[in-house]
Parts: sequence; structure tokens; C-alpha cells
Amino acid sequence: MALMAPVQDGKIVETESQKSLKKQLTAEKNGMDKEAFLQLLVAQMQYQDPLEPTSNTEFVSQYAQFSQVEQMQNLAATSELARATSLVGDHVYVKTTGSDGEPKYVYGKVDYVAFENNKAYVSIEEALYSIDDVDTVVDLEYKNAYDKAYDFTAKLNQLPNPTGVDLSNAEDIDELEKIYNDMTDYEKSFVASDTVKKLNKYIERIKEVRTAAEEAGKGDETEEGGDSGEDSGKEETDSTDRA
Repeated sequence: MALMAPVQDGKIVETESQKSLKKQLTAEKNGMDKEAFLQLLVAQMQYQDPLEPTSNTEFVSQYAQFSQVEQMQNLAATSELARATSLVGDHVYVKTTGSDGEPKYVYGKVDYVAFENNKAYVSIEEALYSIDDVDTVVDLEYKNAYDKAYDFTAKLNQLPNPTGVDLSNAEDIDELEKIYNDMTDYEKSFVASDTVKKLNKYIERIKEVRTAAEEAGKGDETEEGGDSGEDSGKEETDSTDRA
């Protein structure tokens, strides 16, 4: 290549070869692919200065760089495919962008992997997502335990304050107590200790409410029985007076 750059109107003028090399360096920084690299190499040969052409050594060096880029891309593609294939059967969260421009997550099982243009895509419910958008890989047992604990806590928080509990809440509290007792130790580990304490407060409170209701019921029966005795005595007295 020429050692002297052409000058026009007091400014250095870039040759087509220099422009191509400049584009090449910029593209490499931005993740240029092998096709673009080859096009730039051809452009450099086409627009080189015929009086001072690029030396064979430079061409060999650039071709070696091209081969290295191609090998790295093939290695990256193979690694990406292997990574995507390993996700088949797993449950994942994929980060996408909604119609409003806000990020959202798609959850589901990876059914299969598609490989197009050296890019791997995972299929979730027949929709393809780039492997680069896979945000989290989740164990199904973990997901189920987490969801169960989340739903349990949400239902518990819908109850009124323990001091305001009455018999109308008894069925809900009994159901929550059963759900918690039926959980495995692993599932219980997802429930916060404060939530468990709160559940116990509800259980104790509903016992007190039921006990109070039973005692009130017994009192009503006693009063009804006493009233019947007094009425019977009055009837006997009235009968005696008439005799």
C-alpha cells in the first residue's frame, strides 16, 4: 500500500482501500460477520492503488484473520446450539417486549430448538424465542412450590385482621390450615416465618370464636328450658285455683 496519502485542498483524502479498512475496523467492534469481512477484503483488493498494490503478506495476514473470524463464529454457533439443546424439556422465563414497549416475561416449557442462520431459537407453546432472550431456567418442583406458597400467602392476606374474625371466616381459615399442613417440608420452606405466625393467630382466634358461639348456644338452651319450667308451674297453679 502507498506510504503517502493523497492531499486535496490541504486535506488528506481517504482512498477507497482506506475507507474499506476503516469500515472493517468499525464493523469488527460492532460484531461484524464473516460475509461482511470477506466483502471488505474484496473491496480492498478492487480499490487498491495499482501503482503500489497491497503486498501478498498483507493479503495472507488478512485472509488468516478472516479464517480466524470464521472459526470463532462457527465455534460460537456450535456452543449456542448446544446450550439451546440442553434446555429442551426445561421450564424457562423468556424476556420479551410488549406492544407498549414495556418488558414482559413469557414462562413455559421448551419443546424443541430451531437453528436458523447460525442462531438458536427455543420453542415455547409453538412460539420461537431467541436463546439470547432466555432470562431464567426454573426447576419445575421449585416453580410449583413457589407458586403454592405465593397463592397461600395471598389468600391469608385477604382475611380480616385476626381480632375481626368471626364464624363467616371459619371455612377459609380451616382450608388454609389444611393447605399448610398438607405441604411438604420443601414447600413449607417457601412460606415466610411471619406468615406461619399469622396463620397460627387466625387458628387460635377462630377456636375462641367457636368456643364463644358454643357457650352462647348452651346459654340460650338453658334459658329456654327455664322458661318452660316457669310456664308449667304457672299452669299447675292456675289449675289448682280453678279447682
